[in-house]
Amino acid sequence: MGTAGSGRLGDVKETTAGRPPLIPSQEPTMSYSSLSGRVAVVTGAASGMGAATAKLLAANGAAVALLSRREDRLKELAAEIGAAGGRALAVPADVTDQRSVDGAAERVAAELGRVDLLVAAAGVMLPNPVDDGRIDEWTRMIDTNVTGVLRVVRAFTGDLVATAAGGRTADLVAVSSIASHVSFPNYAVYSATKAALTHLATSLRSEFGPRDVRVSTVEPGLTDTELGAHIDNPSLGLDGQLGAMFDAIGPLSAEEIADVIGFTVSRPRHVNLRHLVVLPTRQA
Repeated sequence: MGTAGSGRLGDVKETTAGRPPLIPSQEPTMSYSSLSGRVAVVTGAASGMGAATAKLLAANGAAVALLSRREDRLKELAAEIGAAGGRALAVPADVTDQRSVDGAAERVAAELGRVDLLVAAAGVMLPNPVDDGRIDEWTRMIDTNVTGVLRVVRAFTGDLVATAAGGRTADLVAVSSIASHVSFPNYAVYSATKAALTHLATSLRSEFGPRDVRVSTVEPGLTDTELGAHIDNPSLGLDGQLGAMFDAIGPLSAEEIADVIGFTVSRPRHVNLRHLVVLPTRQA
């Protein structure tokens, strides 16, 4: 279903009917020394793939700005990263508000310096039949999943381009979803926003690539995050369609997606892993 999840990972890991566990480990197994000294911004850092990515980047020596609306969670994550020897800055920001994003960029510049790595992981997933007419949900998904990414790109493009012009590695990573190209009933608007994001990243490569800024799209399949808990339709949520998919397929962990992002941005600067689709084996 793309970037969705429920916190049911413990259930999925149990052995059933003599089969081995679906997910033997949630922990990444690789380290990326080339990330040391980089300055990263991660949106959606309060939970899920954003939080996992921030922790991985910091563990490998990057200074990480944590952007999300939930300041309490950001502070907890920054403290956790700091206790582990990393460097993180909690920056409350709302990607649906340009003034908020611009203010966050100013603070990052003042406290961490020029950004050379941007991971756009903020997103919402609110499925419902189109004939329910949930304009509130449609607006929220479009404003977060598409326009929100554009706001963040607008705020940090200058840093990325300047970094690349100076001969250093510069990365923009857009976290999309397999829903960008796979149809799921009742996910029409969510899928449309992710298709727009994937196509946006494709187009940005034509603008940024000639200036040595890498643009990568990561499209996860079924993944364990908190997004599933935001679904207000019981037949589609954790006690319905989504929960059944978790039980049948077994999700990826947020840490496994973070590991893919870490690998992507740690390649030599002339190597652009442009489009990665990451699925649980049973969904592939």
